[in-house]
Amino acid sequence: MADKSYDAVIIGGGHHATIIANYLQNAGLQTACFERLHEMGGGACGDELPAPGFLQNPCAHFTRMFGHPAYGDFNLRDFGLHYVFPEGNEAMVFPDETCFVGYTAFPVVDPATGQEDFSNQNFQKTYNEIARFSKRDADTYEWITEKYRKVWRHAFRRYRYNPPTPWGTPNPLEELFTDPDSGFDPVWHYMSGVQVARDLFESVEMRVLFMRAIETSSGSFPVDPMGAYLVIHTLGLMLSLESASIVSGGTHAITHALQRSFSSMGGEFFVESEVDKVILDGDRAVGVRLVGGAEIEAKKLVVSDLGVPQTIMRMLRDTEFSDKILHRVKTIDYDRSQIFWGNVALHELPDYTAKSFNPDLGDQPRLYMGPKDEDYMSYNYMSDIFLNGMPRPGHMYLLAAPDSIWDHNRAPEGKHTILIEEFTAPYRFFTEKEWLKMKREIVDRALADWRIYAPNMTWDNVISHNIQTPLDVIYRHPDMKEGGWVEGAMMLAQQDRFRPIPEIANYRIPGVDNMYICSSNLHSCGGIGRGSSYNCFKIIAEDLGLPKIWEDKGREY
Repeated sequence: MADKSYDAVIIGGGHHATIIANYLQNAGLQTACFERLHEMGGGACGDELPAPGFLQNPCAHFTRMFGHPAYGDFNLRDFGLHYVFPEGNEAMVFPDETCFVGYTAFPVVDPATGQEDFSNQNFQKTYNEIARFSKRDADTYEWITEKYRKVWRHAFRRYRYNPPTPWGTPNPLEELFTDPDSGFDPVWHYMSGVQVARDLFESVEMRVLFMRAIETSSGSFPVDPMGAYLVIHTLGLMLSLESASIVSGGTHAITHALQRSFSSMGGEFFVESEVDKVILDGDRAVGVRLVGGAEIEAKKLVVSDLGVPQTIMRMLRDTEFSDKILHRVKTIDYDRSQIFWGNVALHELPDYTAKSFNPDLGDQPRLYMGPKDEDYMSYNYMSDIFLNGMPRPGHMYLLAAPDSIWDHNRAPEGKHTILIEEFTAPYRFFTEKEWLKMKREIVDRALADWRIYAPNMTWDNVISHNIQTPLDVIYRHPDMKEGGWVEGAMMLAQQDRFRPIPEIANYRIPGVDNMYICSSNLHSCGGIGRGSSYNCFKIIAEDLGLPKIWEDKGREY
């Protein structure tokens, strides 16, 4: 006899587990999550770092959960999930004391619902900023904005929040290829990031910004084939089409809101309760066994929030899969999205000399800095970080996110904390000793480059710092193989109906009835608030005949 019994059992308590748990419980299934760590949320977490009184997001930082269907479906704002929407958006500063500042084209006008409306004033300000570098690029921005507003934006959301279509059936983005009104050139789907940057823009400023934004948006590099998904996603961010957003209280507030919602409906979650394996009755998943021996019955289904390798090779280790599936699971590409990532606590904010070019510089949640070196960004940047772990001096493309400007929970009064991001190599490229050495060196290297743009960024301005490396990431998140945050490279061959391998891309476990997988290893890829768990629920609802909440609310996604 089982120790406990539920309709639905979820293996793991990561971000996607907390989302799908709400949908399953809301659909009438008594649901329980079992998490090995002491808290739920996975990458949606927060810690008191890098010093007492400061708050750091050690994993996910840039989130747009207010745009996820679950935000409205479960009234997450009522459960404590509050966003702040800054006036500024994305910017990039260059060594010659010029800069680009973007203004949100679709600012949020109703924080309660996440509703966004087009702002012609902000559009014109961004147009004028780009025109300082290239009139042609400004006109391209105007054209992109029109297509994004009328066609691309809706297609993108339908794509992100729906399961992949079968091969041969165009998905919402592929439909753009043959839509004469979309303007989307199918060749962009197959181009590398370098090629897309050069095809769209003529100025080195816009090309470098686009290529750097690819990395933050997807963890991919400019040499990688992007696919329509990343082309539209990257343009939406680097051109400040979508609203910037700051979670009040840090990323863990997302987890807290989802937990409260789940518990309010009668769902149960258990921490420090690691699942050892899935229990099968023939080919049917009927429960799980915990480390320690307790058995939990699943009367309707089992969902794994773990990555595909852990799910197949560990949770289902006694199950026979085809040699093709096992081989493909072992060869999923994880060699992207490795970063140096963490916070620097400061006495005062950076004082950028390029404010003489635009006084608004510095009040942007994503501020990039780096040289106007198109060839280096295209090729040598990746070469340097794969060989040496970090770019050569003077050639960092650092990102700075000063969230404490808007969220005063992040730092003591009068002080600030800034998240910094710089890309690095896969974990296996260096020894543990070498990673520890780079962990000590990275802030000094970052400050040296930062002072090119903001001379006050000296050690005297630093209170403390805490930077994560790929070594830190794999200790905390086993599914982030090679220390990369996207749980599998997001290049074209590992997107959509191919993610992470074609045989598992529909969220079902082949050969195992009533078992599903909902993690970021699946479409629509890594990141907080993306669609993996929501789309998995759609498949489950279809299979089990559950109520379809999206149809009840009259939406296409």
